[in-house]
Parts: sequence; C-alpha cells; structure tokens
Amino acid sequence: MAERKALCLEMVAAWNRWDLNGIIKHWSPDIVHYSEDNEVSSANMIKLMEGGIKAFPDLQLEVKSIMAEEDRVILRITVTATHQAEFMGVPPTGKPVSWHLVEELRFADGKVVEHWDVINMRPLLVQLGKLPDRPKVDLEGASA
Repeated sequence: MAERKALCLEMVAAWNRWDLNGIIKHWSPDIVHYSEDNEVSSANMIKLMEGGIKAFPDLQLEVKSIMAEEDRVILRITVTATHQAEFMGVPPTGKPVSWHLVEELRFADGKVVEHWDVINMRPLLVQLGKLPDRPKVDLEGASA
C-alpha cells in the first residue's frame, strides 16, 4: 500500500511540475478513466489535463489526505491556481482561484488500471463569476 501511495504522490508532484508524461507513465495502456462516473478516453483525459494547464499555468495540487486499501488509493486534493487563459467561456481574469477534487485509483501490476475523479468546481465557478456565491449557513443555530 505504501508503494501505491508513493506512486500517487509522484503523479501529484508531476502535476505540480506540469509534466503530463510524468503522470501518464504510471497508467496501464488499457486504463479506464471515469469523470463524475462518465467514462472518458485517455486521449480526452489528456486533452482535459492540457486545457487545465493552459488556463491555469501555475496550477498546484495540495494533497489534504491520502488513503490506501488493497489495490486502491484515494486522494482528497485542493487545487490553487491563477486564471490565465479562457476557461469554460470565461476570458482570463488573472484571479487566484481554487477548487477541490477526490481521486480514486485502482492499481494492478504497479500501474493505474482504473481512475475515478469527482471535481467540486463550484468554488472555481463562483470565483470566475459564473455562479452566485451561496449564502452562509449558520450551523451553530441549527437544531438536529
């Protein structure tokens, strides 16, 4: 399990260097990607990754937690960046932005054979002005 965690942290470090090949080298040739439970080809996953780096060239991933069990590793990540190129129809704003994601990777023979991600882009879309901010909820005054 420690070896799989180390491989995941190596892939995060590659992201933080904008080294897509440093990530892809850990993928099995027949890897299956799922984004929000929709299957995505490796070619399209690479295009998404390239688009993210183009729009947010200083993109940095911070691993908040990492867990491994059997053949799987799950990471909870906060992404920070500066919006430098068009993204989702929004021209570059130069604003610092952040969003959150959870990645689950299944390994076989030292390679990632399945990859799921769940991306909470709401904070990013609020920061880019595409969505209104949510009203703050007073949880201390709430009753159970």
